[in-house]
Amino acid sequence: METKNLSMLMDFYEMTMSNGYFVHQDMNHKVAFDVFYRRNPDNGGFAIFAGLEQIIEYIENLRFNDEDIAYLRSQGIFDGQFLQYLKEFRFTGDIYSFREGRIMYPNEPVMTVVAPLIDAQLVETAILAQINHQSLIATKARRVVKAADGRGVSDFGARRAHNMDAAVYGARACAIGGVHSTATVLAGQMFDIPVSGTMAHSWVMYYEDEFTAFAKYAETYPDATVLLVDTYDVLRSGIPNAIRVAHEVLEPMGKRLKGIRLDSGDLAYLSIKARKMLDEAGCTDCKIFVSNSLDEFTISSLIAQGACIDSFGVGERMITAKSEPVFGAVYKIAGVLKEDGVFSPRIKVSENVEKITNPGLKDVYRVYDEAGKAIADIVANKDEALEGKIRYVDPQKPWKVRYFENCTFVKLQEPAVIGGKRVMKPVPVKEIAQFVKQQLDNEIWEEEQRFENPHIHYLDMTPKYYEMKMTLLEKVSK
Repeated sequence: METKNLSMLMDFYEMTMSNGYFVHQDMNHKVAFDVFYRRNPDNGGFAIFAGLEQIIEYIENLRFNDEDIAYLRSQGIFDGQFLQYLKEFRFTGDIYSFREGRIMYPNEPVMTVVAPLIDAQLVETAILAQINHQSLIATKARRVVKAADGRGVSDFGARRAHNMDAAVYGARACAIGGVHSTATVLAGQMFDIPVSGTMAHSWVMYYEDEFTAFAKYAETYPDATVLLVDTYDVLRSGIPNAIRVAHEVLEPMGKRLKGIRLDSGDLAYLSIKARKMLDEAGCTDCKIFVSNSLDEFTISSLIAQGACIDSFGVGERMITAKSEPVFGAVYKIAGVLKEDGVFSPRIKVSENVEKITNPGLKDVYRVYDEAGKAIADIVANKDEALEGKIRYVDPQKPWKVRYFENCTFVKLQEPAVIGGKRVMKPVPVKEIAQFVKQQLDNEIWEEEQRFENPHIHYLDMTPKYYEMKMTLLEKVSK
């Protein structure tokens, strides 16, 4: 499909700073920026990294056309030679990133951009927009899937999403989080996500009576008949008419009623009553689907009440991450390349301790014990060797002397873009979703996956890295 030109998707200050760097001839100085976030949404124990594929596509297609240049010229503040420079601009830097679908934690660099100063500056907003949106929705979707406890979950959120792109890329993120299908056709087409949908209340209301509406639908879709039974009265009309269609329309065709859907009312009570009525009528294989402002908390409650539900259609509360709709990833400079070819670290200091950044070029590793469980992540100086018995520093309790023994260290960042060109192959959404599931099933502690008071996954530091950070803090605080 045709790729949108998103070159102008940026905050205005990115352009004014780039113009300033150009005027002062600093534009070719190489810098490093880290992307990280400070807190898991919904006070959860982890988040899911998503949006990388769209970032790579944006980087590869980043260019400014004549219309863009004319608009910038109309602002009356940009140097003419700078605008000429933008006409030929292509991103030439490198991007190192977590794999899409990687479980991630606060304050670790999930992506690092190493590029000439202007290149690194111009991509800030687009990178954050993709990561903040898709990571948020993927993480929310995973919570919903966990609450469903093996039952199916479908994305029904498009019409309540914040705009069309939010619907499409939100559906992608939902699939990464483990949702099995989407009602959004464009997302299905673009990302090979299974699409699903039943009938609308308008179909039932259009015909003179409910039985006729159900019968016509069954005749049209005999292999996929799922009937919406709450338009008038679920127990007195909807379920009896669905059963009648099963016996009088579908069974003579050699077909079975696939399911019924509830979209209102007391879903626990109605599903239990509906299950009993369907079973007594011989429709024991008929599934019960429900929708109506669901999230992980309502789903958990329904299951706890013994609701007879086979699958959930989840809409606005998942596609908008209603309970906490801001992810909060940031983009901060970490280092500047000096003339001797060594990166000089940079640190942001704040009265709020949590806003002090981790400086310099660095590597982040996941630490696995002998059973293959992830017990911590650790930040090290770039290319610092980690093997054998490793001493680490807990930055919250730096006075304690602790070691990792008999552990495996896996570097989490991988090259995604080198010299402005993709080096990381595109990964199908289904494979990303499977990667998420594999980590949560086998590597991530169940205690970290709790909704309430999850275990904290620690981000430790090597002594060399911690010493470098403290030395830099002391220097800039004088």
